[in-house]
Amino acid sequence: MARYAAIDIGSNSVRMMAAEASHGETKILAQDRQVTRLGASVFQTGRISQDALDFLAANLQRMAVAYKGLGVVGVRAVATSAVRDADNQHEFLQRTSEALGTNVEIISGPEEARLIHLGVEARWPRPKERTLIIDVGGGSAELIISQAGQLIDAVSKPLGAVRLTEMFLKSDPARFDELHRMTGYVEEKLAPFHRQHGAERFDRAIATSATAAAIISVANQLPRTKRDEADRMKTSLTQVRDLFEVLIRSDVSGRRKITGIGPRRAEIVIGGAAVFLRAMELFELKSLYYCAAGVRDGIIADLVARRVGSELTRLSKEQRQVVEAMAKRYNVSGKHVRHVASLALRLFEVLQPIHQLQPAAGKLLEAAGVLHDIGHFVSGTGHHKHSAYLVANSDMPGFTDRERLTIAALCRFHRKSMPQSRHSHYQALDAEAKRLVLCLAPILRLADNLDRGHEQKVKDVSSVLRNGTVNILVSGDEDTDLEIWAANESAKIFRDVYGKSIAFERVRAQRV
Repeated sequence: MARYAAIDIGSNSVRMMAAEASHGETKILAQDRQVTRLGASVFQTGRISQDALDFLAANLQRMAVAYKGLGVVGVRAVATSAVRDADNQHEFLQRTSEALGTNVEIISGPEEARLIHLGVEARWPRPKERTLIIDVGGGSAELIISQAGQLIDAVSKPLGAVRLTEMFLKSDPARFDELHRMTGYVEEKLAPFHRQHGAERFDRAIATSATAAAIISVANQLPRTKRDEADRMKTSLTQVRDLFEVLIRSDVSGRRKITGIGPRRAEIVIGGAAVFLRAMELFELKSLYYCAAGVRDGIIADLVARRVGSELTRLSKEQRQVVEAMAKRYNVSGKHVRHVASLALRLFEVLQPIHQLQPAAGKLLEAAGVLHDIGHFVSGTGHHKHSAYLVANSDMPGFTDRERLTIAALCRFHRKSMPQSRHSHYQALDAEAKRLVLCLAPILRLADNLDRGHEQKVKDVSSVLRNGTVNILVSGDEDTDLEIWAANESAKIFRDVYGKSIAFERVRAQRV
């Protein structure tokens, strides 16, 4: 289980999401949104105004406080269309990166489309469909073709709601000539993608973005306060066309009275609705579904897929050199201990929802996995005690004294009795280190037993929860009966510590 944060600095608003990923599922922990209208000044003057930048920086600081308090291990902050066009990008990057305490990157249109696609697939997987995804943000619109979850083609066009409003709609209500020029511009920008893909047919068309949420909410008579319920709802071409006619006849105060359109969205909704309407007409889409996903969801999905932050659980290059040199000095089986360390880290990952330890605890577990057998150099009898002694009394550059003593205690308790107050290696630890040893020792025992025969038969493990029992699925060679038996025997210690039953079973190979 890992926690990540995503920040999407768009042309109209900034959005933050913090989420927890575990067992293929993502749980949103915190999210925030603030309208900033960065694009308004950019599309007028070519620069982000100081007022807009000051307002953005203040909100980014507030959002950073929220996600940093959740212990995230990976953060990605991106800026999109308006910033791509701004002349003062350097100042923007400096101010926003300082506000967040992490680097902000300006992403390209294709990268924005890729992240939108990832976000939609994460929220609403459609493994058998060919889908047209349309996102209309503040500065740009992305059109994406997806086939069975794979991105086939994508383009980014300068058709954002804020951009179109600033470029064309100077009157309120908009004049006929303003609307005519705007719709002609929309047609011109959509035409190349339509020429390439207009003959194709799609199983579903999906709209994303706040403008899409407003359109779907109007069609389904959802007040703005219930916009979250619009996810996966749909609207028809006729409804979108009728809504557009209402919008262009109304002034901003009239648009604000329409159920489903917020007060700030009413200022820019005509431009966004024009893009959705023309896209539906060009591609002959009878209906349009809404998905609440966006760039932020794609960022989270991408961080999860790349396992960002997993390096925090692993020894640094220098630390690994230290422990492997110690293992070699005491003539332990390198293949066995490295495999135990690897299995221990894998168990640490899949059992994270249960132990809920910080990622850095994985480093201590990995080190103990490499060093747990060095005591055999002294004697095969009670080697766990000798391992602990050797670790506790060795120089280990790259490790603090506290870390070294914790690793020594893990070596001491990787077999036989569990920690008790009478044990000297346990007594020497502070309260937090004692907790770590108590939580990590059962995991190290499980990993050691999964290589009981020192033949590296177990290649990987994964977990599922069944009827309150954590089932560890073991993949590897066919003859892993001894390793699975040994792991199930040591599972009793795990149950005593965590109060949860754990059982190991071999993954059955599927017949072709």
